[in-house]
Amino acid sequence: MPITTAQLKTIVTGDESARAESLRTILNYPVLERDSQGSRFWYLRPGDNPEDASETCPIAVGFYQELNRGTDQEIKQFLTSEPQQQEIYGHYIGRIAEDQPVMYLLFPSSPFEGGLGGIKNQARVAFILPTEGGLRQRGIQTFAFEDEDLRARLARLHRDELADKILEKALNLIPQVDWIFYKPAETAQELAHELAAVTQRIERAIPDVYSQENQGGYLHKLLESFQKELLPNLKLISDNQKDYSFSDIYAQTIAYGLFTARVFSYVKNPKRDFNRYHTWQELPETNPFLRQLFKDVSQRPAAELGDELIDSIGEAFGILRAAKMEAILTDFRNKMNREDIVIRFYEDFLAAYKPQMREKRGVYYTPEPVVSYIVRSVDELIKDKFNKPLGIADPEVMILDPACGTGTFLLWVFQLIHKRFEENPKALTKGLADKSWSGYVSERLLPRIFGFELLMAPYAICHLKLGLFLEETGYQFESGKRLGVYLTNTLDDSVKKSETLLEEFIAEESNQAAEIKKDKPVMVILGNPPYSVSSENQGEWIRNLLQDYKKDLNEKKMNLDDDYIKFLRFAQWRIKETGHGILAFISNNGYLNGLTHRRMRESLTEDFDEIFILDLHGNSNKKECTPKGYSDENVFDIQQGVAIGIFTKSENNVAKKQIKHHDFWGLRSLKYERLIAENISKTKWSVLEDIAYKSCLGTFFFFAPKAFKNIEEYCKALSIKNIFVVYQNGIKTDRDELFFDFSKQLLEERIQVFYSDEGLSESFRKKYRVEKSSSYDLVSRRLSTFFNIANFYQCLYRPFDKRWLYYSTGLTSRPAWQVMQHMLTEDCVGLITTRQTCEDWDCLVTQNLCGHKSCAAYDINSLFPLYLQPNNSDGQQSVLKEQRRPNFSPDFLKTLETKLGYLPTPEAIFYYIYAIFHSPTYRSRYAEFLKIDFPRVPLTSNNNLFRQLADYGGQLVQLHLMTSPVLDNLITEFIEKSDKTVAAGHPKYNKGEVHINTQGDCFKGVPEAVWNFYIGGYQVCQKWLKDRKGRTLSDEDILHYHKIVVALAETIKLMQLIDAAIPGFPIK
Repeated sequence: MPITTAQLKTIVTGDESARAESLRTILNYPVLERDSQGSRFWYLRPGDNPEDASETCPIAVGFYQELNRGTDQEIKQFLTSEPQQQEIYGHYIGRIAEDQPVMYLLFPSSPFEGGLGGIKNQARVAFILPTEGGLRQRGIQTFAFEDEDLRARLARLHRDELADKILEKALNLIPQVDWIFYKPAETAQELAHELAAVTQRIERAIPDVYSQENQGGYLHKLLESFQKELLPNLKLISDNQKDYSFSDIYAQTIAYGLFTARVFSYVKNPKRDFNRYHTWQELPETNPFLRQLFKDVSQRPAAELGDELIDSIGEAFGILRAAKMEAILTDFRNKMNREDIVIRFYEDFLAAYKPQMREKRGVYYTPEPVVSYIVRSVDELIKDKFNKPLGIADPEVMILDPACGTGTFLLWVFQLIHKRFEENPKALTKGLADKSWSGYVSERLLPRIFGFELLMAPYAICHLKLGLFLEETGYQFESGKRLGVYLTNTLDDSVKKSETLLEEFIAEESNQAAEIKKDKPVMVILGNPPYSVSSENQGEWIRNLLQDYKKDLNEKKMNLDDDYIKFLRFAQWRIKETGHGILAFISNNGYLNGLTHRRMRESLTEDFDEIFILDLHGNSNKKECTPKGYSDENVFDIQQGVAIGIFTKSENNVAKKQIKHHDFWGLRSLKYERLIAENISKTKWSVLEDIAYKSCLGTFFFFAPKAFKNIEEYCKALSIKNIFVVYQNGIKTDRDELFFDFSKQLLEERIQVFYSDEGLSESFRKKYRVEKSSSYDLVSRRLSTFFNIANFYQCLYRPFDKRWLYYSTGLTSRPAWQVMQHMLTEDCVGLITTRQTCEDWDCLVTQNLCGHKSCAAYDINSLFPLYLQPNNSDGQQSVLKEQRRPNFSPDFLKTLETKLGYLPTPEAIFYYIYAIFHSPTYRSRYAEFLKIDFPRVPLTSNNNLFRQLADYGGQLVQLHLMTSPVLDNLITEFIEKSDKTVAAGHPKYNKGEVHINTQGDCFKGVPEAVWNFYIGGYQVCQKWLKDRKGRTLSDEDILHYHKIVVALAETIKLMQLIDAAIPGFPIK
């Protein structure tokens, strides 16, 4: 009902009674009366008639001189001042229920006979929404009289608009006026964004309330309970935005708990009041823990929770009350069969609330096609391999998702069981007294379907999602049975002992979950465990289980602490305890080929009969492409490749052991189509042969196809780890953007700022991540070190790309001092290569320090110096050239001398090795082996061949160190047509020209073979320019690029000459 200018004029002229009556007439309310307690306020009571209105809480109308003039901010400050808190809020809390206003509508006190023009840009109208604890500026909205929004707000108060927003309460009726103050959300996405904003305020308020409490305060006790029962390392505030904290967990719990309560409250009765005191009763009985937590919150006095916190919680209630729940639930229902709308809601919420959180614990939506494939495959296996025709609907099949998150897998299990119930209810309810869906759910679904989750927000979402599905399918919640989804740490085996009420209901969750973990014969474990290399799950129980994966590895770095590996180990243990069953995970696919995962694969092979590996690939870090060279995409929005692993164990391992493998390559959409169309019985598996093949490299039990031809020949060569004495991974700073720069001067300036007070500024800390992480405490290292001008070194950052590095053993995350101390003199040289690689294997040389990815785009490279300098533990450079000694082992030198009849110079040996490593035949013949261990060097007894290869190797070394005189013979020219700046989306190659921008600046004469030349996964000519996006190339840069082209062109020639010089393989 629009409000006209003429109507608005009647409110601003005349005495108070006439103006109040004009407002009543405009809003079409049946009752206008003075407050019977004698305050300054008039009461407007909405309703269909005076009898209804007499039982409806009023809108209080007042007239204030202070509103005659002033800015919006000045008026808000006045209304929240102590006198007005006493008058207005005191009035609010001093009234009995039926006389307690739902809002206050305040007008300027002076009448304006001249109409609206006389008060333009001066007087204000104020809407006030009282909240627990007082008046807050966020609960006050002010409008000028000419403001169109004022008319819109008044129109929302019209009787016709408010008629369906009067809620039922025990003693009276309550007009729901929140939508006057908050824009009513009409879609799930809008509501997610609005809730995210208020959740941020709740998170910010918690530390303030905590700091004002004593040690026995509510938040102190709750934090201690979470630390004791669930998360021992939980902090009040996180060190960075990627980590969760108590404040974050509590804020998200409030938000999702309220959202869940609002959904179920509305489903039960759209007219029912929704407030803090009764929220816990609106939560479904299937979630007793959340009910108890919110019951505890509801019983806290407002003063104990603090003004800011209670105000923010009140705002969340307001947003949810104002939301158009019918439209939102319709949105949910319409999309429920097409997408997981609850998860979309969670994703939208996280994107607005704290997007960095998604990276922390693998908080990513599992695509429906993936979930569908896994659940349907498990169902097939239960029917075919375990002779249970009802599949996952069989009452004896216990199912667990140990990292259930928001419940996507469990929902699919519920949906498939419900479908089977509709198809054959008689079979599923045989033996049950109540043969309805509710009877089946209570007796044969809820007692055997379980989920574990560590974090409150996804836990609450999971309960919401499954509860909505059960409600939608007609389940009667009055049964009192809970959902088997528990707030617990799957990887913690301890039994909890509670000392407080808060600990009691958290401990009860964990202890019920512990019973399932230990005693229930769980047959199926499925899901998507979190991927977190910096795992915080360091409990003794899971670490002891992991020892089976680490036994006899003899590795310096295990790489077996990722959470997904721990969850796989847990699932393996649980299925073994049951004696039979199925493990079905989608996870990081690193364990399929990883060297340090070999005992893990062996253990899995021992405990399971049949293993199905569906490698979905999609590793953008490796720049994976299909076997035909087309684009390969991930099924998730992540960089790490993934695979579905399904492991079956029959009773007593009687089935024939087989490992089956298949690849899904290509675009995400095509992978989704195949996952939907197929299941485990339709996928065309290949059986992996010889996975336990023993060789000099070891026994790896690869879960991917490998070719072992020529392995015995290769094993006769010597590994460089036995040729060189000292070697180590390259330098890793963990903060390249802080410690590396093209310019020494800019780097010096930045490091000086880093060590100054400015280095603690929020902008600097955020830009350069000056924070503590799980693997690198940069904040502490900054305090324990000092600026040193001598710590600036050139470092080979990428192929042919040296940059300035601030290098300090006390500051750098992984300084690799054991090897780098030998690279500080001018005449040093070192070989860089990898132990394991997913790309085509490669190597490089350097005269400088080197990073951990100097020639390994995806993996980590190691450095093997030619010479060792005397021990120099203090990091100073005062060493003498004549003191150095070759970094070759005595056994190797003895073997080489026996082969050749003499001992060549260290440089000749180094050059020979470098030439062998650049033989195209060597690289292709031994390609599979070069990916799984350090390269091996075949030695020749032919002195002429040795010398020839050493000569070629020496030429390569000079080219790659950019010291060869050949580099002066340039074969390209630079065409300058603009400012020489490398633009976004460049470089681009076309017919010998490498364009760096759209204006036409380009390098002309670059051979296609050179442009397509890779070193360690890097396309050199492209990478060097791409890393300079936005930079203007200097003359020195342009000359350097010219020389890179020459170096690569000559490298291609020399590689062919090396192959031509070698009579054949194996080298003799």
